[in-house]
Amino acid sequence: MDEFRFKKKYGQNFLQNREIIKKIALCGEVLSNSLIIEVGPGSGNLTIALANLYKDSTILAYEIDQSLEDILIPRVSKYTNINIIFNDFLKADLVNDFKDYNYDNLYFISNVPYYITTPILFKLVSKGLDFTKIVMMVQKEVGERFSSHPSTKEYGALTVILNYSFDIKKEFVVDRNQFVPRPNVDSVVVSFKRKRERLELKNQEFFFRLVHDSFQFKRKMLRNNLKKYDLEKIEAILKKYDYDLTVRAEQLDYTVYVDLANNLC
Repeated sequence: MDEFRFKKKYGQNFLQNREIIKKIALCGEVLSNSLIIEVGPGSGNLTIALANLYKDSTILAYEIDQSLEDILIPRVSKYTNINIIFNDFLKADLVNDFKDYNYDNLYFISNVPYYITTPILFKLVSKGLDFTKIVMMVQKEVGERFSSHPSTKEYGALTVILNYSFDIKKEFVVDRNQFVPRPNVDSVVVSFKRKRERLELKNQEFFFRLVHDSFQFKRKMLRNNLKKYDLEKIEAILKKYDYDLTVRAEQLDYTVYVDLANNLC
C-alpha cells in the first residue's frame, strides 16, 4: 500500500493491526452458510479475515474505488468465498445482488467510510432485508449516538429507528493511531443484533417518516414538528405515557413512536 494514493473523498483510512481486524470479524458471531456484506474493503484485510474465520459463508464486498482493483483482486483471488463488486453501495440494488446467493443468515461486517455511516445504516434497515447482526466500526462520536438514551443530546431519529429492530452494543474502542493514514478521531466498533421479539409495526415506511418528521427541528415541541398529522390523536396517545404535545422528540422512547405510528398510519 506504500505507493497507493489515499482518496479523501472516499474516506480512506485503512486499519493495519491484524489482531484488531480479527477481533472485529469475531464480533459477527457468524453462523454457518451465511452471506456477509462488507462495504469499503480497501486492501482486503478485513475481507480476508472474514473469509478465513467463516469458511462456509460467502463474503460479498462493495468497493467504490476501482483503482484498488489491482491491489484487492490479487489478494483475494485464492479465496472461493469472496466476491467483490466495484460499485457504489448506496446505489446498489441489494435485493437483486443477493438473489443469486443461497444463505441461511445475513450479516453486515464492515469498517465503513465515516462520511456515509448514516446513509449506509438507513439503507440496511429500510430495504426489508433481515440482518441477523450488523457490526460496524464508526467514528467514536457517532457510535455514542447509536447507543444513546432518551433525553440526551446524542439521541436522534436514527437511534429510534435502530432501537426498534436491534439490541445495540458498543464492543470496543479503536485508537486513531491504528490507521493509515491517521484520522483525526478515535473509532468504536458497534454491533446491532436483531431483536428476538419486536413490537408489531403496521407500516415500517410510515414509522420511518414519522420519526424523521418528529426530529425535523430537534429543539421544537412535537406540536410544531408534527403539524401535518392528527394532533388530537397524537395527544391522546402521548397522555398514556404522561406526555403532552409540548414534549420534544428526544424525550420519547422508541416504543412511544411505534405506538404513534400504529395509531396514525
